[in-house]
Amino acid sequence: MAALSFPPELLVKAQGTGLGVKLALFDVDGVLTDGRIYIGANGEDQKAFSTLDGHGLKLLQQAGITPVIITGRDSPGVRRRVADLGLTHAMHGVKDKLAAATPLLAQFGATWGEVAAIGDDWPDLPLLARAGFAAAPPGAHAEARGVAHYITQAAAGYGAAREFCDLLLMAAGHYERLLRAHHDTLDGGKS
Repeated sequence: MAALSFPPELLVKAQGTGLGVKLALFDVDGVLTDGRIYIGANGEDQKAFSTLDGHGLKLLQQAGITPVIITGRDSPGVRRRVADLGLTHAMHGVKDKLAAATPLLAQFGATWGEVAAIGDDWPDLPLLARAGFAAAPPGAHAEARGVAHYITQAAAGYGAAREFCDLLLMAAGHYERLLRAHHDTLDGGKS
């Protein structure tokens, strides 16, 4: 039995308005990171990522929900994190997130009702406003929080994306199965 739970009405909303969520769109700065950018003496930027969030993205993939990174900045650190997680859909240096996301819907045969999105600022608003389910971290800009269906309890860069992933997994009925699979040992026995 899972220790995590969400209110039933939230789980229904997190199913989206289509046939279930197919795509989950993630901003990076202010969602997968705490939004701060550290710039070294040589101009390189550094970001900190949560392993909780990373595992959540992997769980979405296992459940058949495609995570998509759409970020306004392009940095080697983000590219490395995307590669380390084995994510196949990521767009870097995107100025118009709606224009970037729209072809993905056609590629996956999805409607906006089958999209979930999490973002924190004005560039994310077109995605949040159209998504069947939208979320924002608690430190997001007021306009992003205003259009979100859910505000995570966890802060950006500290599990907000994982909370979003867990909510989508529960709403889609995959959470318990994935949790049980993690309790099994590699030889098939129970741990």
